[in-house]
Amino acid sequence: MSLSIKPLADRVIVAPAAAEEKTKSGIIIPDTAKEKPQRGEVVAVGEGKVADNGTTIKPQVKAGDQVLYGKYAGTEITVDGQDYLIMKESDIFAVL
Repeated sequence: MSLSIKPLADRVIVAPAAAEEKTKSGIIIPDTAKEKPQRGEVVAVGEGKVADNGTTIKPQVKAGDQVLYGKYAGTEITVDGQDYLIMKESDIFAVL
């Protein structure tokens, strides 16, 4: 997937997963009760963070990784009609 924006430094762009439509037991969740997803797919990664000594620390995630992140992590953006989150790599908790 190609985006018209590129994250800087240690920032990543994540496409959040769709909110659950129904529970495991089959109960349909109304739009007002849906929770924000806490997982998604990394679509773009910055070059990495610059350390105090001037070296660049490469990011640990790459485009295509499925990740878990904090409930209120990142900033919501819309690019070409698609919703994304832009966040620091440190806001990502785990790679699935």
